[in-house]
Amino acid sequence: MAVIKELLRAEKDSLSFGDYSLESKSKLEDFKWGSDVLKVKTFKEITRLEKNGSVVYESVPGTSVIDFKETEEGLSFTVEGPEDAMITVGLAEDADYEVKVGDGDAWRMKTNLGGKLAVSVELAGAGGVDVVIRKV
Repeated sequence: MAVIKELLRAEKDSLSFGDYSLESKSKLEDFKWGSDVLKVKTFKEITRLEKNGSVVYESVPGTSVIDFKETEEGLSFTVEGPEDAMITVGLAEDADYEVKVGDGDAWRMKTNLGGKLAVSVELAGAGGVDVVIRKV
């Protein structure tokens, strides 16, 4: 499985972050990407990405996220980890989204008033799992 050894890596139009293999918490603050300021905290128990002070992604336990893309329509990324994870993402408040995890069927979910949406992802032994969340 891949871990992001530099904690946060900016690519042309996406981000990769998180290192679930770390025993103790590591963080990277004030990472500038375009007009945004990012912060990542990661280790075996949690991975968290904040943008301009707001949570964009959080997983328990920690994960590695590859090719994380955020658009007006939603999010897409590939997630890896040694065990199943609960992932919470920050989106638009009180909005409907279509969620697709791996090769499974898509389903609809609604964010709460804080814009949070939580998804359980089966990662144990799966390698990378694609997650696509699109506004309906």
